[in-house]
Amino acid sequence: MTTKKMVVNIKEGPEAKPPIAMFVQVASQYESKIYLELEDKRINAKSIMGMMSLALSQGDELIVSCDGDDEVQAIEGIADFLQA
Repeated sequence: MTTKKMVVNIKEGPEAKPPIAMFVQVASQYESKIYLELEDKRINAKSIMGMMSLALSQGDELIVSCDGDDEVQAIEGIADFLQA
């Protein structure tokens, strides 16, 4: 399992909210299980409903956990997306 703290730094749209559907698409490219933790919530990053319930905002600090054969690539892909 690979775990990394990340900060949401996506400048998209007028409200600077991360594009949730695009995030789920990025996470779904990987075989690994991918989870995001923000405050007291832990959700599956491949679940659109879970991601919507997380309500990520610009500047949020979260923990990303990836577990699987491509976990290193997955965590790098998520980091690249969150820093776009």
